[in-house]
Amino acid sequence: MKIGNLNISNPVMAAPMAGITDKSFRLLAKEQGAGLVFTEMVSAKGLIYDNKKTMKLIDVAGELSPVGVQLFGAEPKVLAEGARMAEAAGANLVDLNMGCPAPKIVKQGEGVALMQNPQLACSIVAEVVKAVEVPVTVKIRLGWSKERINGMEFAKACVDNGAQAITVHGRTREQYYGGKADWELIGEIAEALPVPVIGNGDIKSPRDGAKMLSETKCQGIMIARASLGNPWIFSQTLAYLTAGVLVPPPTWEERLATALRHLDLVVADKGEYIGVREMRKQLAWYLKGFPRATEIRTKIFSATTVGEVKDILGRGGIKLRV
Repeated sequence: MKIGNLNISNPVMAAPMAGITDKSFRLLAKEQGAGLVFTEMVSAKGLIYDNKKTMKLIDVAGELSPVGVQLFGAEPKVLAEGARMAEAAGANLVDLNMGCPAPKIVKQGEGVALMQNPQLACSIVAEVVKAVEVPVTVKIRLGWSKERINGMEFAKACVDNGAQAITVHGRTREQYYGGKADWELIGEIAEALPVPVIGNGDIKSPRDGAKMLSETKCQGIMIARASLGNPWIFSQTLAYLTAGVLVPPPTWEERLATALRHLDLVVADKGEYIGVREMRKQLAWYLKGFPRATEIRTKIFSATTVGEVKDILGRGGIKLRV
């Protein structure tokens, strides 16, 4: 598929997730075949203020293309400048977050709150499109609540102002991440728009991915929570889409080897102090379903060094190849 002038090798994409989709996660997702990966949600204002932590979020140096940077904010010129900085850092695409339901984001008039202010949202899209050469996309929800569904009109307005693809999470802000995603409405938006629509929500397996593409006729699918501790979801979904093959899940040895490699990548990128603390939740996801997983997870959440993590796993009966 193509988004503007950007070629995407396949329709399976890794969703941007705050606190999750850092450089190490993106590397693993790309290795597993994801056609497009994204940074975590990045504050455009933080970039302009040269905040060190925020600048780290747009570090895509050395990564396999394409990589999208997702920005959030509510000021058109600030977002335009943030987009220029993301492009200069190597982003192949700039995505505007107009779907985040988090209260701290919404109360600033950002994220999904922009769906209640279409005029401002359109100004943002237009300013960002003028600011960069790379494609600009927008991630939205269906609307604020079931009584206030405006995803179709909002998506059309964004496209009219230059957005070259729209990602639709099939839930309202009121739903957050609960309930069921409405794929029918995603399909209606996909049918109506002249640009690619990427479907997001309730893709938990390769079969789900194929079903969404079939039922909605969207051009791409974005996988989020199903990839936590499970980067294989991308290669498994791609295999099912291209060959109808259901690839067996990885063995426990493969899961642990990847978990430890993930840990090493994060520590190499961010240092042991930050890396181990950030990886605690990731390791917990990798351990899901393992015997004594609850006990092992509890101990890992108190670990502060790589050595401690490996010792806890070893004492939990997990044979490590280190």
